[in-house]
Amino acid sequence: MSKNAIIFGATSGIGKELAKILVANNYQVLITGRRLEKLQEIKATNPEKYHIKQHDITDIESSNQFFEEVKNTFDKIDLIILSSGVGAANYKLEWQVDLPTLQTNVMGTTRLLQLAYTYFNQQGYGHLVGITSIASIRGNRHVPAYFASKAFQSSYLESLWMKAQRSKKDITVTNILPGYVDTVMAKGNAFWKAPLNKACKQIYTAIKKKKKKAYITKRWQLVAIFLKIAPASMVNKFF
Repeated sequence: MSKNAIIFGATSGIGKELAKILVANNYQVLITGRRLEKLQEIKATNPEKYHIKQHDITDIESSNQFFEEVKNTFDKIDLIILSSGVGAANYKLEWQVDLPTLQTNVMGTTRLLQLAYTYFNQQGYGHLVGITSIASIRGNRHVPAYFASKAFQSSYLESLWMKAQRSKKDITVTNILPGYVDTVMAKGNAFWKAPLNKACKQIYTAIKKKKKKAYITKRWQLVAIFLKIAPASMVNKFF
């Protein structure tokens, strides 16, 4: 039986690759993103499985309308994945450098998480997945807004998980924490950089298992343990 999914931020990287995996596993997938031409290119590869909607998550009113308009595409939604995210180094702590990160990763993402959870609560079931980052565990002197925004996302997802646990609805909330994955976000010879396809296969496995939290790839859990117990002076030296 076919299932329905929405991926916010599917024009490239993890979102795009996850959409391909879902389509291959009998999902109808509504993909979103800012770049309409990229969405159209993806849809052309499998017009019967892909549905597209141009959407900018920083436009809060557009997000509010989105969940009303999606009823014209799907009569139910089984899975919603938030894969939108931006980040940039900010060595001089310039406000205009951090602002897009805050607008996308905090304001835009929070509103979508609220809307998605509310939709599932009204529907009575559903699986909400947030793609955060290993960066959510500690701070970083070079990319402070990005690391802080991912910490915010992780905390918010855990709060929604707690809410789902106390409800009587069949709602699952999953936090995916990737390390370095071979996308445009991970430039250069990053430590333990995983091939995109391998990372997304592990993400899909975590989704199928309805995990609360999953580190991608799995060995990044070792880094997570270190980051949680290491003193700030040591983290500052190596990261």
